[in-house]
Amino acid sequence: MRSAAGKILNAGRPDIAGMQRGACPALAAPMQTGDGLLVRLRPAGGALTVSQFQRLARAAALHGNGILEITARGNLQIRGLRSDTVGPLTAAVDNAGIIVPGGVAIEISPLHGIDAEEIADAAEMEAVLRHKLGDVLNSAHLAPKLSILIDGGGRFSLSALTADIRIVAQPSGQWLVSIAGDEEGATPLALGNADAAADAASDLLQMLAAHGRSARARDIDAAALTARFPDIDSIRSTRPVPKKSSFVGITALGNGRAALGVRLTFGQARTADLISFLTSAESAGAEEIRLAPDRGFFVIGLPETAMPAIRKAAVDHGFSVRANEPAEQVAACAGASACASGFYETRVLAGRLMDRAPALFDGSMKLHLSGCAKGCAHRRADLAIVGSAEGYGFIVGGLAADPPAARIAGERIDFAIERLARLIEDNRGAGESSADCLQRLGASGLAEALQQE
Repeated sequence: MRSAAGKILNAGRPDIAGMQRGACPALAAPMQTGDGLLVRLRPAGGALTVSQFQRLARAAALHGNGILEITARGNLQIRGLRSDTVGPLTAAVDNAGIIVPGGVAIEISPLHGIDAEEIADAAEMEAVLRHKLGDVLNSAHLAPKLSILIDGGGRFSLSALTADIRIVAQPSGQWLVSIAGDEEGATPLALGNADAAADAASDLLQMLAAHGRSARARDIDAAALTARFPDIDSIRSTRPVPKKSSFVGITALGNGRAALGVRLTFGQARTADLISFLTSAESAGAEEIRLAPDRGFFVIGLPETAMPAIRKAAVDHGFSVRANEPAEQVAACAGASACASGFYETRVLAGRLMDRAPALFDGSMKLHLSGCAKGCAHRRADLAIVGSAEGYGFIVGGLAADPPAARIAGERIDFAIERLARLIEDNRGAGESSADCLQRLGASGLAEALQQE
């Protein structure tokens, strides 16, 4: 007998029939993908002990396909699960002492509590929210992908991440609550202390719950917002919008300790590589792992003297420890070798692009390589290359599911890469980035270039 969608059966198995794309694939409700079931989890505070991360990786190897991912928002994904292995994975997570809060996802600054430059501790603000908003955070009437972001400031801002509800520390000691967007685009609604911010978030969540599971913050009527937040027109952020900085590399924490920012190549790691690297890091004195947006994590507590050896260990296991590498611009799905839905090897194509179209990799352009039109690895990108039975679709400034500007047969992909590189090289103006150039040329310009003989 099956349970309702999202619930766990007595045997510890999820209700497979209730799974659907668009929902957040938590432990209790995995998502069916081309390589089996996928679960996404975010441990409390985005933090794990080194031992917990090792145990999670071992569980991913035992119960999944040995691939562990970190998403662009800093969440963990375990792939290749089956209906009879989700329960044992859940038990392994519990046995490791990993706490995965339910309800609305709350994302917080990765170096909360240890960043000397932070304005306020985002973890303390999260605790206030969970204490005051427990019931509404777990409302079944909220959209599965609804998100709350808490940015305490510091060296690694969350300003570039979008969220339904943003709670951002201000130099005045207050918290700014805004909705629907990143730090530049979100609409400010309220400014106050932690309790006032929690009350504002509660009201917004109740408004969203009243609209039903399809509603996101952008769907709330402007008149309703003004009625609840009468000072909306006068509220402004008092914190300058920080520039995005890469978390990759060494960050000094004081007292002779440091954090090493490690990025997984295209957001994926083989669990054997991850376990081996974590063993080296733990032996060198690492104490904690903090998940970071942009597909990686911080290793916390390493002695500065251990950094050269641990950086080398990371590189030896296939991870990036240097900022602004070309691979940072690429969001790639699992690809044909790991997913039955994929029509091409995304990582192979990424390598070809980096080798043969270097003009694309000036740091400005986000490329999405998707094995099929589902677009699992990314949302909107400057350029998406999407696999299909007909070959490759090229989409400018859109989603993997959008109609392509041009289609190229599979055997013509090298020709297409050459044309793409030449298009940017020949048309980029002085001081113009590759992304701006492609945007200016648009879908028609790209289509014309790819269709030339």
